[in-house]
Amino acid sequence: MEARRSSAALVSVAAAAAAVALLLVLAAEPSRAERFVVGDAARWTWGYNYTDWVIRKGPFFQNDTLVFMYDPPNATVHAHSVYLMRTAADYQSCNLKAAKLVASVTQGAGSGFEFVLRKRKQHYFVCGERGGIHCTMGQMKFVVKPKSSACRDD
Repeated sequence: MEARRSSAALVSVAAAAAAVALLLVLAAEPSRAERFVVGDAARWTWGYNYTDWVIRKGPFFQNDTLVFMYDPPNATVHAHSVYLMRTAADYQSCNLKAAKLVASVTQGAGSGFEFVLRKRKQHYFVCGERGGIHCTMGQMKFVVKPKSSACRDD
């Protein structure tokens, strides 16, 4: 009788250990966040339709990374930057007064500037160069609202 109790206890402990191990494996599964080069091969440049790009590439999720790649300004290349607009109205009108500069004209060089979508909120991105003309005339703007990363498999 004592052998049965100790055998049952051993099975119970083994089952509990297996359950804990499974939970640790599932919890430790790396985030499947993705990395997107904004504009793909076109990169961050004048005259590209980034709204179409967002539609083609979406949906986006929390912890995905947007990579803004652009050449630093020189004699033949116009400067580009990345601003985060605070409101939809400022985004629509390309009003940079309350915007936050997140990448300067030199930060897009090389492997580019990376922006991680940490919050589930609207992110309004624009190029702020030339007094906002790149935003208004050059279509260098787009909106992304990431979904919860828990929804990625849905």
